[in-house]
Amino acid sequence: MNLENRLLRLLGRKHYVPSGADEITTKLELGQSEAQDVRAELRNLVRLGRVVKLPDNHYALPGDENLLAGRILMNRMGGGRVVTTDATQPSIDISPNAARTAMHNDRVLVLVEDRPASPANERGRGRRAPSGPSGRVVEVLERARTQVVGTLEKSRQLWYVVPSDPRITHDIYLPKLDPAAKPKAKRGDRVVVEITEWPSRHNSPEGKLLEVIGSPSAPGVDVESVIRQYELPTRFPGKVEAEARRLGTEVTEADRKGRRDCRKHSVVTIDPVDARDFDDAISLERIEGRRWRLWVHIADVSHYVTPKSALDKEARERGNSTYLIDRVIPMLPEELSNELCSLKPGVDRLARSVEFVLSGNGRVEQAKFHSTVICSKHRFSYEEAMAILSREPTSDIERMLHDAHSLAQKLRQARFRAGALDLDVPEHKVLLDDKGRLSEVRRVENDVSHQLIEEFMLLANESIAKEIKRRRVKAIHRVHDKPDTEKLDDLRARAAMMGLRAGNLTDQKQAGKFLASLKGHLLADVFRIGYLRCMKRACYSTEPIGHYGLAKDDYAHFTSPIRRYADLIVHRIVYQHAKLDDTALATAADHISLTERNSADAEMDSKHIKLLTHLQRQLDHQKPETYTAMVTDVRHIGAMVDITELGLKGLVKRFSMSDDHYRFVPERGRLVGRQRGNEIAPGDQLKVQIEAVDIQKKQADFRVIKTKVPKGKKKTSSHSRKPRRAANQDTSTKRKDTQKHPRAKRRRQ
Repeated sequence: MNLENRLLRLLGRKHYVPSGADEITTKLELGQSEAQDVRAELRNLVRLGRVVKLPDNHYALPGDENLLAGRILMNRMGGGRVVTTDATQPSIDISPNAARTAMHNDRVLVLVEDRPASPANERGRGRRAPSGPSGRVVEVLERARTQVVGTLEKSRQLWYVVPSDPRITHDIYLPKLDPAAKPKAKRGDRVVVEITEWPSRHNSPEGKLLEVIGSPSAPGVDVESVIRQYELPTRFPGKVEAEARRLGTEVTEADRKGRRDCRKHSVVTIDPVDARDFDDAISLERIEGRRWRLWVHIADVSHYVTPKSALDKEARERGNSTYLIDRVIPMLPEELSNELCSLKPGVDRLARSVEFVLSGNGRVEQAKFHSTVICSKHRFSYEEAMAILSREPTSDIERMLHDAHSLAQKLRQARFRAGALDLDVPEHKVLLDDKGRLSEVRRVENDVSHQLIEEFMLLANESIAKEIKRRRVKAIHRVHDKPDTEKLDDLRARAAMMGLRAGNLTDQKQAGKFLASLKGHLLADVFRIGYLRCMKRACYSTEPIGHYGLAKDDYAHFTSPIRRYADLIVHRIVYQHAKLDDTALATAADHISLTERNSADAEMDSKHIKLLTHLQRQLDHQKPETYTAMVTDVRHIGAMVDITELGLKGLVKRFSMSDDHYRFVPERGRLVGRQRGNEIAPGDQLKVQIEAVDIQKKQADFRVIKTKVPKGKKKTSSHSRKPRRAANQDTSTKRKDTQKHPRAKRRRQ
């Protein structure tokens, strides 16, 4: 029995009394030479949340003391929720008064309480009452980051920094700042500071200036600020790059040894037009009995990135690639990500492959796992694939794409019949000019060319997870828990206000039927986005609890090892039969869940900062553009809207509406005018212009504009009055709540 299990067994004994490290060493009948190992293992178990360290430096199991350790996910009100590495455990709601000095993603020790974390009627801009167990932070165990980015300001006596992250609700004072000393700083600059002292949440933290990024108006400072805020590594250490260069640029004869040769297969890749790393490929052929042989080939990173190497340590630390608005911060050096591991056409590449035999209707009859060498025959962009699928095929490869499309749609239909949720809404890709300014926002539809690859990758991920379960080995799974029941009840009530019958949304199949019934409906995206906000975030766990959104009992990440460390671990376990102990896997799962959240936040912020700067420029030049906005929610403060052309959400304040004096009617879920009886409800479309931008809080306020009305007709506001029932409304313009890289769906499912 290893030391970890011995410690857990000791602490779990019926008559165990919390003890210090030395006493525990004695109870385990270990000598002083092993005391250091005991302390190290206890620290690791505390960090994982499997053991808690009490204020008197004694150790116990969390459940025995009503304590648990986890990461706190903060909100803009100063509170948040704590999640643990055990995906089967509910999150713990933390009110602002109970968060102490915790910051976003910190590892904290929490005392679980039964009483609600805040009043049930507390609502505001983005605020809602918590559900589930609540608690208070007892101790901050580990800071997620040591630096804070913000704007340098000055009061009469002191310099201070306003954090760029709105989840940090305290300004940071700089009592020893000399603006003339290096680094030289001036008011309004974006700066990086380190918190040096923060004794209590009732006091503002103190810090010291580390770096001056520059004026917010200077080119590139906005994205550089995001990079510093999320502590994203922009360079690889020399040792890592040297190791990558030593691997060469070509597959050698020694590399091919012992592998299945698939170089004659009709292998193709389908990716975004601007993609540089190609980590998945497919081929398909008809076999006897009207069945199909499908090959899913995934870049073999594990052949080159070996455990404990410099490349491996750096990839693990990064956790994943980060796709900012103007650059990619890769997990692996370009020598691997864009060359040796990238499945480029016309060159030999190593792959980890799944060979499927499928029935005519898409049922998996057999799945085999091979180490292969392939040679891609053609690289398609999504646009090229879509053009081919829109006409008759003119070659064998084009005919294969048509067959693959037909098979993928059968898989997709079967997935939805099993209860998978159709939550696809268009994404928005922000394009920049040569000065780093917004030039265009392009809608990216999830069309059948995307679905072709998506369905085969989902199938491969599921098959790998099933193989892991069949072998009864420990691994890292991609898990997605059930949505918040209370939020679903709220959503169902909102649907009823709109004249829609949602049914029991806690039943996955009923929820799927409701979402499918909204196809073509004016309110379709309102409720798709609303349902997304009820769902918990997918993460990594050693417990295979399944993936709720995909309706899969078994699911793991396998198809993107170039940009996700989780996939690399799975490759090693399945193809190289690597064995990792529970602690190592749990540590890895926690870390890569953290880096994924960090990257997702950075990606969203890099997009939002460009959009908000674009809107601020309109205000500065007094040339506001007119946008179409769809109302997604109505509250006391006003109407929450999605700006269709930008893929951005904002607020139209109630008191800024000049066509009527509006009041919020909660039982009807709408704003109702006192004078003219005008109404604003979810699904309404408004014509709006920007009214105010808060870069720090990352918020935008809009105002409704009036439209010209032909002479002789009654003048109305620019929004459509809402009928009592919305069942006969036409389709509305769709949008995605958060911008993602074109491959984000395949990265994050």
